[in-house]
Amino acid sequence: MRISRIALLPLAALSVLAVTAPAEAATAHRKLLVELREEGGFAGLRSRVAVYTDGCAVLSRRTGPVVRKCLTAAEWRGLRGSLKHLRLGRSEPRPQGADFLVYRLAYKGHHATRYTLPPTWQPVVSRLEKVLVKYGPPN
Repeated sequence: MRISRIALLPLAALSVLAVTAPAEAATAHRKLLVELREEGGFAGLRSRVAVYTDGCAVLSRRTGPVVRKCLTAAEWRGLRGSLKHLRLGRSEPRPQGADFLVYRLAYKGHHATRYTLPPTWQPVVSRLEKVLVKYGPPN
């Protein structure tokens, strides 16, 4: 009798792995493609758009819920096309004054902070802002 219990133990362990493996795969950590954070101004703007390599995004603003939404095929293609031309460069020093917007962009493991948008940032920021307006929580 003891031999049969020992023989069944590995089978029971395999069945537990087979049941839990798909659940773990579904919650596996996604890889970040690009992230935009916009903050500042007298209105206290604070928004975030994070797009992952699977084409889905996490959107948030200072107020309201966090929204998860997948981009359309056209939005996804357009964003990837704009990202091909993106050059993050170096961060800008903080300007003097109180009413300015700060843009923080992260892409391919690099990030930079800017107060004025360079030409290669403009198409990416514009696309990400459109996604935020279309799918994100209200202001």
